[in-house]
Amino acid sequence: MSSSVPTPRMTGVGRVLVIVYAVMALAATGRSVVQIIRRFDEAPLAYTLSAVAAVVYLLATLALVLAGRRGWYAVAWVAIVFELTGVVVVGSLSLLMPELFQHETVWSLFGTGYLFIPLVLPVFGIWWLRTHRPVGAPQLVETTA
Repeated sequence: MSSSVPTPRMTGVGRVLVIVYAVMALAATGRSVVQIIRRFDEAPLAYTLSAVAAVVYLLATLALVLAGRRGWYAVAWVAIVFELTGVVVVGSLSLLMPELFQHETVWSLFGTGYLFIPLVLPVFGIWWLRTHRPVGAPQLVETTA
């Protein structure tokens, strides 16, 4: 029998973080499906990256919800660090080599099409994971005193 009392992990900022990740997952999934179905041949790299972003947002949402369970905390870390890396790499490449990204992806120009949420969201995600480590979870990032 499960308790109806929310855990501290899914209240306040944690709940908002999960909601924003879920919205990004829906937006990125919808965008990538439409792009791939309608115009994949125009920009296969960009539209594949949009699909990758969608998968990452879906995985991060699920992992954040389940981060209190064994293994999911580490999955959340991997997904969010991958997301941040993707935003920085794709954002940088879209500025330095715009010919690769004539068609926008979720992470192009650091997420300008999404009000820079793709750039800011993983920073908050990392902060939240660092400050809400479940009991018994391995310490994946060294903290300094």
